Amino acid sequence: MRHIKGLSKEALKILDRIHHQSKYYQVRQRVHCIKLSFQRYQISELVKVFKISRNTVYNWFNNWDSERKAKTI
Repeated sequence: MRHIKGLSKEALKILDRIHHQSKYYQVRQRVHCIKLSFQRYQISELVKVFKISRNTVYNWFNNWDSERKAKTI
């Protein structure tokens, strides 16, 4: 099962701020999904919570991983 791992306290604070302050619903939804995955929610649970497909969850995770890798290079 795939989960988001390795979020620092600083990253979690930024995600919390985005989750509460973004004016875009989809951005808030994606950030919330990333946070829940970090808390070890299963993919099947995320699909039900957000009413999205498994592919969408995996796309969000892949995009998150790509952005993190791009920022560390």
